[in-house]
Amino acid sequence: QVQLVESGGGLVQAGGSLRLSCAASGRTFSLYSMGWFRQAPGKLREFVATISGSGGREYFSNSVKGRFTISRDNAKNTVYLQMNSLKPDDTAVYYCASVRGPPSASVANYDYWGQGTQVTVSS
Repeated sequence: QVQLVESGGGLVQAGGSLRLSCAASGRTFSLYSMGWFRQAPGKLREFVATISGSGGREYFSNSVKGRFTISRDNAKNTVYLQMNSLKPDDTAVYYCASVRGPPSASVANYDYWGQGTQVTVSS
């Protein structure tokens, strides 16, 4: 079983930046693709970004492409989401998730989820 713990959320003004981290337990981290998702009040959980186990493939939602980057450090069992040029519409709880297989934008494909971290962007 994989345990995921997110950190780095907070309150930031529009145009600002935040870096989220997600620390994973276990010794097979590099076998897992990792994803970031977010959920705003009253909305469905939506895909943000995903990265393959080796870090060689990355995919982003259109809404964050060019503003967010995803990276991972397999030696530290950690995946990061760097968020720049933040907008009020980015306000949500952000979740990291893992899947043993190729990267995916589908919530249903992920096996393990963290508890989430709140990101609030003020205008």
